[in-house]
Amino acid sequence: MSRFWSPIVKKLEPYVPGEQPKLQNLTKLNTNENPFGPSPKALEAMKQVLGDELRLYPDPNADSLRETIAEYYGLTAQQVFVGNGSDEVLAHVFHALFQHNHPLLFPDITYSFYPVYCQLYGIPYEQIPLDDSFAIAVSDYRGINGGIIFPNPNAPTGRLLPLDEIRRLLEVNTETVVVVDEAYIDFGGESAVGLIDQFPNLLVTQTLSKSRSLAGLRVGLALGSPELIEALERVKNSFNSYPLDRLALAGAEAAFKDQAYFEQCRQAVIDERDRLRVALNKRGFESLPSAANFLFCRHRDLAAETVAAALREDGVIVRHFRHSRIENYLRITVGTAEQHERLLASFDRHFGAK
Repeated sequence: MSRFWSPIVKKLEPYVPGEQPKLQNLTKLNTNENPFGPSPKALEAMKQVLGDELRLYPDPNADSLRETIAEYYGLTAQQVFVGNGSDEVLAHVFHALFQHNHPLLFPDITYSFYPVYCQLYGIPYEQIPLDDSFAIAVSDYRGINGGIIFPNPNAPTGRLLPLDEIRRLLEVNTETVVVVDEAYIDFGGESAVGLIDQFPNLLVTQTLSKSRSLAGLRVGLALGSPELIEALERVKNSFNSYPLDRLALAGAEAAFKDQAYFEQCRQAVIDERDRLRVALNKRGFESLPSAANFLFCRHRDLAAETVAAALREDGVIVRHFRHSRIENYLRITVGTAEQHERLLASFDRHFGAK
């Protein structure tokens, strides 16, 4: 600590991102990156702006990208907000929409950035336990609150909350904002975007990091009523008027327009996820139902920490969480067939093939 720090800095427990190891011959299955590259059209669009125009500021309103996203989802540009990755978008959401007297509600096992933002912005919060099957029970979110947020599918569990349940939650929670964080929705769920025009307190956040293979570009978005979007714009323009650079704007717009490539890669991830689940189950693992690009699983006989350490010896990296309820689970990102073969071969080498 330093005497020069502001008081709040001393109290913060920062978010710990997934490890980015610097190892040779690495099989990296710990941070839910897409194993398939970005759209070739997105790459070409970014190359086209690598010129003299980089001396100019980008469009602070991202008008063209917002119009493209609005058309994709059947919304208006006034219902679209974009930012530097979904983490920045969520930071603005917490700042603009959740600073109230009553606690913000979110699951006890979920995206670990949520309590960090609450600490940063002084937001009271309550963590609602998932049920015994690690599912969200919407009936537990009926109390007085200053807002509700949850990922769908949830992370790190991968479990999907059906759209009918989200509608049921919105019907009884009309006085505060409900944020559905859809970072993984394209891998098996139905988006809540279709409910936006019915519920003015619904905000949906998404990212191009997962299903559109652009984690390195940092583009996130929020979709909701113009009133909610205006709140985010006010915070954004009080913080950074230019969150997306020219490369990000060009690449993101082209990625949204390349629907054929998106569908091809999305389906490939789903197919590999299903094959990986079967292979792991044959080796004694139990996996939760996943609608995301990862599996959340545990071995019937082996400790998760033991398995993770053994895999790491062979350069295979998976995610192990130390939360008390899930300390015996691993989150394994869906990769390519070749990456899965390395994972399974490593497991078999250490623990025996089934």
